Amino acid sequence: MCANISSEAPVARRVEQLATILEEDIVLGVLLPGQRLVEDELMLRFGEKRHVVRDALARLEQMGLVERRRNIGALVHGFEEQEVLELYEMRILLETEAMRRMTLPVSEVELLALQNIQAQHDDAVARDDQRSVFRSNQAFHEKLFSLCGNQLLAQAIHEYARRAHAIRFGALSTPEQQQRSRQEHHEILRALQVGDRSALIQQVHDHLLPSRDRYLALARARQRAARLT
Repeated sequence: MCANISSEAPVARRVEQLATILEEDIVLGVLLPGQRLVEDELMLRFGEKRHVVRDALARLEQMGLVERRRNIGALVHGFEEQEVLELYEMRILLETEAMRRMTLPVSEVELLALQNIQAQHDDAVARDDQRSVFRSNQAFHEKLFSLCGNQLLAQAIHEYARRAHAIRFGALSTPEQQQRSRQEHHEILRALQVGDRSALIQQVHDHLLPSRDRYLALARARQRAARLT
């Protein structure tokens, strides 16, 4: 997929647009962990100058989505099993702590804002628009965690979630998986509305697990296949 990047936009805007598209590609499994990101190929795909591609890759490297290896170049960041487990342990600690700190029930204004975001997510799932599913899903979680009363905690949650983008690839790629995530969002909304903190903490915890477990299962399957060849 090649989204439009305006050649007339300022360089900084084109870098941002390219980085955004590649971020989505990583989440959606268009670009897989360990896959090389070749500058010439990206220049051809997007019709961009080399310095724009390099700056976009540098931005993704700062975000933890891309790594550079000597004599190889830029690759989508891949994870060892222990790194996956530790990253998700940290995400669980941070996100459930945010739910423990949140004032419940949330105000009608904040609940309505979340419901409006979820309506966008519902629509994206109904249309099977995976990029809109990703972005509306991200907006829902960012709004949810912004209500914890500690903006540094909310920012830490955002950063660790972003680090997990390459792990989350494909976790929302099928209609069944999208519907599961959508239903879990509505369960979170109900817990917020009635002020059920125990249910909220459990739902946020369980919501994290499918992407972690799917990544580990696929990684183990690849390792078994490699041993058989």
